[in-house]
Amino acid sequence: MGNREDLLASASRCLQEKGYGRTTARDIASGAGVSLAAIGYHYGSKDALLVEALVEAMGRWGDTIGEALSAAAEVDDPQERFVRAWDAVRDSFAEHRGLWTVQFEILGQLDSLPGLSDRLAEAQKAGRLGLAALFHGKAEEEDTPEDLARGVFYQSLLLGQAAQWLIKPELAPRGEEYLRGLSLVCGDVLGGVPGAVPVGAAAGAPGGAKG
Repeated sequence: MGNREDLLASASRCLQEKGYGRTTARDIASGAGVSLAAIGYHYGSKDALLVEALVEAMGRWGDTIGEALSAAAEVDDPQERFVRAWDAVRDSFAEHRGLWTVQFEILGQLDSLPGLSDRLAEAQKAGRLGLAALFHGKAEEEDTPEDLARGVFYQSLLLGQAAQWLIKPELAPRGEEYLRGLSLVCGDVLGGVPGAVPVGAAAGAPGGAKG
């Protein structure tokens, strides 16, 4: 690999092992076997490099989730498919804990890191469209108002699930809990039949909560 790729790989390792705040430019350069000046040459700054590494790591997480959701997409029943998809996302946090820890860490530092909020905002939109595609079994992302709205919904659920998992894994909602909440909220807001999905309706799905 060239210096640019070596730096990105080293930054990714540092994020996983040390987090954002404790990673220094020297840590990254040393891990890549290059000079400190190489960071400025290829990425402009250590912070820009770390954000790039974070975005790339999110892409790898997306590939992992894509495989899991592809399996869920084979389920005919849409409610069971929804439950299995969210249980797969929940299960992914254990393997990718460092990635999610860093994301929440960096959010508290955006005011002191000019320009990085714009970079993350760009990635945020792509992430929303990507989630819409993943949850609906699409091979490609579509930048439409409908898909963006779906992505906003999924991304909001995802961040809430991740935050609760980081606090205490057993607190993170399971797919069945999301399904139950979705049914109740739709009833409240859209005027449907509230609570139409009975608790335990998708109990046959792996990891479904009994209650």
